[in-house]
Amino acid sequence: MDDTTPPNASNMASPSYRLAAMDQDFLLGDSMRGVRFLLEYAKAEESLRTWGVRSTIVVFGSARIREDGPGRHPFWYREARSFGAIASQRGGALTHNNGIRDNVIATGGGPGIMEAANRGASEVGAPSIGFNITLPHEQAPNAYSTPELTFRFHYFAMRKMHLAMRANALVVFPGGFGTLDELFELLTLRQTGKAPPLPIVLFDRGYWESVIKFDALLEHGMINPDDRHLFHYAENAEEVWSSLIENGLVVQTLEREAGQDF
Repeated sequence: MDDTTPPNASNMASPSYRLAAMDQDFLLGDSMRGVRFLLEYAKAEESLRTWGVRSTIVVFGSARIREDGPGRHPFWYREARSFGAIASQRGGALTHNNGIRDNVIATGGGPGIMEAANRGASEVGAPSIGFNITLPHEQAPNAYSTPELTFRFHYFAMRKMHLAMRANALVVFPGGFGTLDELFELLTLRQTGKAPPLPIVLFDRGYWESVIKFDALLEHGMINPDDRHLFHYAENAEEVWSSLIENGLVVQTLEREAGQDF
């Protein structure tokens, strides 16, 4: 051994000697999956609390819809963008009520309908949330969610939990497998009482009735008649907002500040 080599050099170079919090090989191993779940929960939770986000309006819809796309794509994009603005202006996202914000727009953070809803919120100066996900074909966050409220998840389950846990309402624009997955997740939570009552609005009845035969589920005894009232339809952004209010969306009023009249 070289006289200049410390006798414990091999010990200090061993992976086992790394600080656990600095050892990526350890943190990314199978035994730490539960810890990674906790980290994905805690990181987003800390930022949301810092921004005073008490409740959200979740907007789902296809990432494939484009502002200049074919068919009804431009209409769907435009109305999602308009709804993002309406909900942000009227719901409490702009109102910093003793450090609390309500009904903040939350999306999956990607392109398409998600981009449109985040964009509408951004255009009226409101914060909005993007819960992005790591996918094999990388999905970058759209440019309109608030940077400090733009998150990236590895686990779909933890992303879904964050989307659901603060939701005051759900608005679902046309979409494919991912949108259907998220819609039925929330419908199931509502049907089974695992989520509190919240209004659910499906945008563009014609689209949804062509894709899902809800009445057939009822006819075959797969759902109860009351389950058909778990969601409603709307045809434009203003109708979406009206339906949410009519079906129980809570909009907090600004608490009176000392010495200020309203």
